[in-house]
Amino acid sequence: MNTKITPDHLSRAAVVYVRQSTMTQVTGNLESQRRQYDLAGAATTTGFASVTVIDDDLGRSGSGSMERPGFERLVAQVCSGDVGAVYCIEASRLARNGRDWHHLIDLCALAGTLVIDPDGAYDPRLVNDRLLLGLKGTMSEYELSLMRQRGIAARDSKAGRGELRFMLPPGLCWSEVGKIEIDPDEHVAETIRLVFAKFRELGSGRQVFLWLRSADIKMPVVLRNVDVCKLVWKAPAYHSVMQILHNPLYAGAYAFGRRAQRTRIVDGRARKTTGVRKPRDEWSVLLRDNHQGYISWREYEENHKLLAENAHMKKNCDRKSARGGRALLTGLMRCGRCGRMMRVFYGSAKGNAHRYQCRGDDAHVGVGLCIGIGGVRVDRAVAAQILEAVSDRAVEAAIFASDHVERSRRDVIAAIERDLEGARYEALLASRRYELVDPAKRHVARELEARWNDALERVGVLERKIKELSALSAARPTIDRGRLLQLAQDLPTVWNTPSTETRTESGGAKVGHGSGGIIQPRAE
Repeated sequence: MNTKITPDHLSRAAVVYVRQSTMTQVTGNLESQRRQYDLAGAATTTGFASVTVIDDDLGRSGSGSMERPGFERLVAQVCSGDVGAVYCIEASRLARNGRDWHHLIDLCALAGTLVIDPDGAYDPRLVNDRLLLGLKGTMSEYELSLMRQRGIAARDSKAGRGELRFMLPPGLCWSEVGKIEIDPDEHVAETIRLVFAKFRELGSGRQVFLWLRSADIKMPVVLRNVDVCKLVWKAPAYHSVMQILHNPLYAGAYAFGRRAQRTRIVDGRARKTTGVRKPRDEWSVLLRDNHQGYISWREYEENHKLLAENAHMKKNCDRKSARGGRALLTGLMRCGRCGRMMRVFYGSAKGNAHRYQCRGDDAHVGVGLCIGIGGVRVDRAVAAQILEAVSDRAVEAAIFASDHVERSRRDVIAAIERDLEGARYEALLASRRYELVDPAKRHVARELEARWNDALERVGVLERKIKELSALSAARPTIDRGRLLQLAQDLPTVWNTPSTETRTESGGAKVGHGSGGIIQPRAE
């Protein structure tokens, strides 16, 4: 027995601290876990009264950038004076930063607690041992910094050549030769193409999301659990649609380092936040025309510009799309005096007149309004100009709208047919599993039979949906050009009729997607 381990130490408890930095190490590096847990047996053999294993920090980094409840528990037990020794496989398991390491060593010196690793036992109250423990902690911190520096340099060098592999979004996959290619699954690829086609048609990411929801079209989503990636189909989510539209990988560009980490000080400790977007000129790597994409780079830039213009409350002086409400120019009108977006204020009573107002600099209370004007006359004047501009091409617009409805219906049918193809495969697979099971195993056969019935029911639902949509398409009346000409002449009447919804009027004004009207201040 080591002479530094006294009966006083043995009369107290021994604590074995177990830690690994990432979940990948927890699931893959089992030998390190085994060596750390074996220290409990060594402590028992030495003769400590009791042995406690603290493994709450498995999968947590010791760099000091994240909370470690296991380490805090260890510190609390050392402070209580009930711990005779702290067992660890090496200094790096206890801490990878000087702050935590030296704090623990100071507490061990005050409480008379030993630090024991496979190389020997150290008493922090002894000068030489304190010096050696300090060197070990410093080397552990330096080792982490050196490994991180080397890893980042190697990663960036590989990414600069477009060879670094990372998890790709749905619709793209890595080939056998290490190149990015379009997913061979037609169901996935056609769904991604449908998103981009609908965005070019509707001009709004939110409208694409609403259209997908109304059509009940499922979206592919990649789920990742450590090293296992799985593609699942889920109901459309707004953030999923926006991620597809914003991702440059779909435009054939190899992009890496689009997001960064942000470090903040919380309760005296560094806390890192991941996923912070960086401007395009700050991306680590951007290699255009690296692989075949769903859209061209020019289309990607046009889409990105349109998305930025559609985003309200982002930049003050960019163009904006029209918004809902009774007012025709909601989100489009700017103040001619200060350039700020004018707001709409509605009366409390239903149908009451609305006003466009510029509140000026809201940061200075009591400054007062910049400009205010009644909205009814302005909307009438703008509506008259809109009707005059579109009257000559009203027939073409009506035919285009009719064709747009039919194209949307065909897109929905095509998407459901792809779902049907996948559902039939799942039903066939379920039937094969049911046929292969031993009939005597009723507890297994019943479950497989239920899954088969669920798959067949889904096939039936999709087939009925396709029949309904096909019947609606077949019942669509043929276009009567003479009747459309008559409707074009009645367009002002239709526009001004009380039964016309506000959403229809706003949609008409939204098509132009202009830079917004300007209200000039009246000369004093």
